[in-house]
Formats: sequence, structure tokens, C-alpha cells
Amino acid sequence: MSVGLPALSLGREAVTADGRREWSPDFPVSARLTLGALRMGARDPCHQVDPDGSIWRVAGMRSGPVTYRIRQRDLRNLTVDAWGDGTAELLDGVPDLLGAGDDPETFVADHPVLEAAEKRLVGLRVPRTGLVVEALIGAVLHQKISGRDAVQSWQRLVRRFGAPAPGPRPDLRVPPTPQSWLDVRPWDWRRVGVEPSAVDTIRLVASRARSLERETGGDLARAYRAMTSLRGIGRWTAAEVGHRALGDADALSVGDYHLVALTSHALAGRELAEDEVEPFYERWRPHRYRAMRLIELTPSAWPARRGPRMERPEHRYGDY
Repeated sequence: MSVGLPALSLGREAVTADGRREWSPDFPVSARLTLGALRMGARDPCHQVDPDGSIWRVAGMRSGPVTYRIRQRDLRNLTVDAWGDGTAELLDGVPDLLGAGDDPETFVADHPVLEAAEKRLVGLRVPRTGLVVEALIGAVLHQKISGRDAVQSWQRLVRRFGAPAPGPRPDLRVPPTPQSWLDVRPWDWRRVGVEPSAVDTIRLVASRARSLERETGGDLARAYRAMTSLRGIGRWTAAEVGHRALGDADALSVGDYHLVALTSHALAGRELAEDEVEPFYERWRPHRYRAMRLIELTPSAWPARRGPRMERPEHRYGDY
């Protein structure tokens, strides 16, 4: 299956010499909803939202770092400004980034909760950043610990080891390069509480960065084989990359800590066993992640929390 753009009109557009792209797609796009899944917490140094709704993001493109701002007048008119060496590459990829390769029109909700969410969340699409290594490292940080602790680790590591963002937002940071991840010292991993097994996996991903980017740039099946061939990368981690970096609307995060409870409460109407969840989503293939994302963005779909938050394992002492 190809992850390229479909045979459709992407709408009217104009690219100016000063690093700006005006894009008017032929379909509704909400940048806030579409890119929201990429944000690593409210204080993510790579993703901030201004009070006026402007979205600021920083990325390490193949051509260099870039800071970009997305402003949206309505669901069919967007302005993207960019600064840094990666400007041309980023602006060229705006349609892909904002879900032009996605096909939500073929999704059949077939459930009242999903139908209501689809009507409310107009413009939600599955993004394709193409930044597989960045997404992989973020997903590995989420393995076996709570999302709250994972985003705190990400934020502290990026602020410490990422470079200042180009352009008018020096408070933002460029995610660390593969070499920068390899240069993180053992005591710095300990300070932010990252599990030793996760450290090993991140170092492996960083050391294979070039081959991973090459092998995950086309066919989805090949991309998943390349990721899961690495020690420490399983189906859940690969799926997290699939619906962030590869534009895969079917990338269901099987094994997700919250997926069983969320699906049971919102869609099934009964408590599902863990091995029932994946078969339950078959009715929505090839939009299984879309169904999951719609209920994630529906506050009433979440069950009440019954126990204490998962605690972060302590790895500040001892060798690994």
C-alpha cells in the first residue's frame, strides 16, 4: 500500500519567496485537530498554540531545521509561514502534513458515538510528517509508563539536547538529531526517569536513523517491517509512528494502556477482554485509528478513573 498522495485536487495555493504558503484545499482541514496528535503535552517545546489559534511547530527536516506557523481563517483557507534551512521542504509538504493523503470520506462511522464525533470534529485528518525517527523516539518514551511522565521526559530532553528554533520563536526547540540522542549521557537519562530498556531502544533507533528513513519512505508494509525488526519496537510503537509520521488511518495502537477501557466504555457497552479489542475494530478497517482518535477526542467517551495514576519506575540509581 502506498503512502503517497491520492489522485485528487489539492486546491488552490500560492507559495511566496519569503517562506509563506497560502493553501486552499478542496476539502475541510482543521490544523488544530489534525496536528493535535503530534503535540507532546501542553508545554511541548516543539509545538505551541497561540491564544489566537495560530499553531507553531518545529521540526528537523532532511534539509535542516524549520520553525513554522499555521494560521487558519476557515476550514479551507490556511497560511503557513516558515523559517530555517528546512523551509522549502516543509512548505512543499504542507498538503501531506495536513492530511491530503488521507481519505476520511470513505469512513463509515456505523456507531452513534462515532457519528456524533465525526459531525463535531469536522476537518480532522490523519497527518503525515514523514519524520519517522522523531516519531519513533517519542513513542518509545511512552512505553510502559504513563503519558504524563512520558511527555515530561520528552520536554526535558528536548530542552536540554535540542537546538534553538530558527526564526521568531527562540523559546521553541528543534528536536535532537540522531547524533544528539546518541550523545545523551547515562546520568541524563536517569535524571528524567527513562527506563534502561527504552534508552537502549532509542539509541538503536538513532544509530539506524538513515536506513530507517530510507526504508519507511514508501510502502507501508515495508515500513512496519523495518520498524518492528528492531529490538524493542513492537506493534504498538510502530502503530504510533504510523498515524503520526506515515499518514496511516488504520494504525490501531493494539496494546495501548487506555484502549481497552476506552473502547469498552464508549463503543462496546460492556467490558472487553484485551484480546477482544482488535477483532472489535475490524468493522472499521481501513480506518481503525480514525475510530480510535474520534473517541479519544470525545470527553464523554472516557470512563471515570477508578484508581491512582500509574507511577513512574525509578531508575536514578544503579547501572544499566
